Amino acid sequence: MSDITPSQTVGPFFAYGLAPKGRCHWDPNGSYSWKETVGDNLVTPDATGQKIHIEGRITDGDGMPINDAMLEIWQADAQGRYASPADNRARPNTQFKGFGRSATDKDGVFGFDTIKPGAVPGPNGKTQAPHIVFCIFSRGMLRQIYTRMYFSDEGANAADPILALVPEDRRGTLVAHKTMKGDLPVYRFDIRVQGENETVFFQV
Repeated sequence: MSDITPSQTVGPFFAYGLAPKGRCHWDPNGSYSWKETVGDNLVTPDATGQKIHIEGRITDGDGMPINDAMLEIWQADAQGRYASPADNRARPNTQFKGFGRSATDKDGVFGFDTIKPGAVPGPNGKTQAPHIVFCIFSRGMLRQIYTRMYFSDEGANAADPILALVPEDRRGTLVAHKTMKGDLPVYRFDIRVQGENETVFFQV
């Protein structure tokens, strides 16, 4: 009887086709000649709503940047509709898919350009506050991890049924804080995978 094949981690990743712009850590000025599978700019010509930029940094338990992580996001459109067969509501902005991918750079920094999502239906008929789901892949992980990003300028956070499940003293790890860059709202969302002030993660 042969031995069991060792488990494999979910990262690091080769950048070919996985990360936008073919970022190359060993050659900052270079890029791969490869079509992006999924990019970090979700804004499509038909997308309605407020354009925003999300930026942040992902760090490990020692506070050091994770420079080989890949982050995926999934969100509703500005009217709270998903590009999913499970959501059969009319979607005039059919090009907007609500899905994006970004790789961290040498400083652990990631970023997305997107549309601020609307409120969506929640469990037991309750409404969920506008939010974005993050999925994180990185070295040392046997499985990807999931979290949510809420918006600091949303009063609906107080009644969100999922956020209410999180201990009050830890909810701040799920809230992105807003600044302005000219007319563009910028939301800062740092993610810490372990240690003090660890971001809250969810079982999916």
